[in-house]
Amino acid sequence: MRSVALSAGTVEYDDSGGGGPVLVFLTGIFVNTTLWRHVVADLAPDHRCVVLEVPLGGHRVPMDPDADLSSPGLARLVAEFLDVLDLRDVTLIGCDWGGAQLVAAHGLGRRLARLVLLPQESFENFPPGLPGRSLYLSSKVPGATFLALQTLRIRGLRRSPINFGLMSKRPIPHDILDGWLRPSLTSPPIRRDLLKYLRTTRAGEYVEAAARLTGFDRPALVLWAPESTMMRPANGARLAAALPQGRLIEVHDSYTLMPEDRPGPVAAHVREFVATT
Repeated sequence: MRSVALSAGTVEYDDSGGGGPVLVFLTGIFVNTTLWRHVVADLAPDHRCVVLEVPLGGHRVPMDPDADLSSPGLARLVAEFLDVLDLRDVTLIGCDWGGAQLVAAHGLGRRLARLVLLPQESFENFPPGLPGRSLYLSSKVPGATFLALQTLRIRGLRRSPINFGLMSKRPIPHDILDGWLRPSLTSPPIRRDLLKYLRTTRAGEYVEAAARLTGFDRPALVLWAPESTMMRPANGARLAAALPQGRLIEVHDSYTLMPEDRPGPVAAHVREFVATT
């Protein structure tokens, strides 16, 4: 892991290096860079793969106490990260957290050449599904999120519908999930960062963002999971229609965390998309 200082604090990231097309992957709630390990392993030989650990509970370095960690604030953090690393002609790829949409929608995508959206928050679907709503509601009660997180210490409960059961169709390896959850389970400043996001992101954020996506005039690929009830099957086609150069590809046999469930097809579709646009 590498690190870089931004105006909101220090963030960590992985960088495969190399001189190929630049792919920047974003993480989501309770997830770190290892979500993309299989996809990056496939694409890194002929692409530069940069995975940003967005401070959403799976990150290990707390942000500054006064950092703006609302969804728009995090979108600005992503844009600043691209600036500081001087990444150009970027293909921005997001899953679970809808930040890639927000970068495009809020005019922060001057460094982007393309956009790839995997199953994620969109339109009216925030907070998304049973796990998202449960976490969002717990953030409104002091101490409730900490108590809810304690159930995740028990490996047998992690696959319940209120936790990761609706996130991935296949069980996530224990060592990977342990790494995702350890920061929020053990660090009060990391939980503080997560709660900032949950408490400051508005319910209508993605409805407004979708209306602004018409201004993103570069190629966009929506890889959606029609079996993911959490991220609403119909929203993939809606996102593709909202983007002037959007195209939709449905990836079956997957839930929200498509890089875990179907990393091979994800890598193949991203490679073809970058090569032909």
